[in-house]
Amino acid sequence: MTSPEDQGWLHPAPALWHMRQAELGVVTVVLALLIGPIFTAAFGGVAGVISVVAVGAAGALTAWFVRRRFLAWRYQERHEDLIVARGVMVHRLSVVPYGRMQFVEVTAGPVERMFHLSTVKLHTAAAASDARIPGLAQDEAARLRDRLTELGESKAAGM
Repeated sequence: MTSPEDQGWLHPAPALWHMRQAELGVVTVVLALLIGPIFTAAFGGVAGVISVVAVGAAGALTAWFVRRRFLAWRYQERHEDLIVARGVMVHRLSVVPYGRMQFVEVTAGPVERMFHLSTVKLHTAAAASDARIPGLAQDEAARLRDRLTELGESKAAGM
């Protein structure tokens, strides 16, 4: 159930969390495979096992932080502007008026494409006000790009 302050907010696709888990899992396993044998050779089997467990624990702790960061991303399309909120320790809220948008960019790196995800980037005249929304399903990213472009053109024409 959503709370009243969450109504109208949209979030990145769950596939973004799966992509982050996969990235973190690969890094954790590679580090464990590298560090474990080094510690085993240098200090013995017990030290090797302890080092692998420590790497696994660090990976799990990092996953907790990454999950909180994933849950913090949200955006909302309003009548005159787009709001992008993010941040765990420092909450950031970007309000981008449709009429101020210069262009909307959709990007997808190789890992994002494997998970059928894209990132929507909004560019304005002020570089500090640029906003991005990561982890959108490719069809949602295309829909948002088209809608923002349409709204940006209509609002800019009225200025």
